[in-house]
Amino acid sequence: LPALLVAVPVIFAPEIRRALERLGRAGDVFLSASEPAQVERIVGTLCGAAQRLSDARRGALIVIERDVKLDEYVETGVLLDARLAPELLLQIFYINTPLHDGAAILRGDRIAAAACVMPLSASGTLSRSPERKMGLRHRAALGISEVSDAVVVVVSEETGGVSVAHNGRMIRRLDQSRLRNILMAFYRPRAPQWIPAWLERLSARVRTGGRQR
Repeated sequence: LPALLVAVPVIFAPEIRRALERLGRAGDVFLSASEPAQVERIVGTLCGAAQRLSDARRGALIVIERDVKLDEYVETGVLLDARLAPELLLQIFYINTPLHDGAAILRGDRIAAAACVMPLSASGTLSRSPERKMGLRHRAALGISEVSDAVVVVVSEETGGVSVAHNGRMIRRLDQSRLRNILMAFYRPRAPQWIPAWLERLSARVRTGGRQR
């Protein structure tokens, strides 16, 4: 029992930290429902920039911060704190510029930082894909979505394909209309989560096991 009391907080430290962050921000939402014009502007800017980057075959990695703060990843890049604009995103991801490699982190309607280092996914999801044309940007997109609740827009430099990653999963081959619908769905205010995801999964397994018996 003493060993368990020590082991559980260590093993589930990331999940406990996220749960406490959500608890502290219980009244917050992704963006306020009273600001539909701001949501429309942000989503429109992201979709337009993604389409132009796709047409030009410029790779891009745009991480949209949600409830879980990404301060530790912001610190790995170049701080900007600049108002979101399609021209700024196009300049950031212009080939061979200093900010081209890495991710741009979007916080609200501002770009917090660029050239940020993201954790790479080790889940093997991309290696099992029938199309093996996804590289470090896609692994980084999945990686940050696995350790946070961020939504990630990624543009392939090789194919120009636009994808969205969230919760360790990736939706690929998106046109501007589908990308807009997905982003609008994520920007809707959500009810605060009081139960951490790992506890919900454990509870679901217990209930399923009970029914099987």
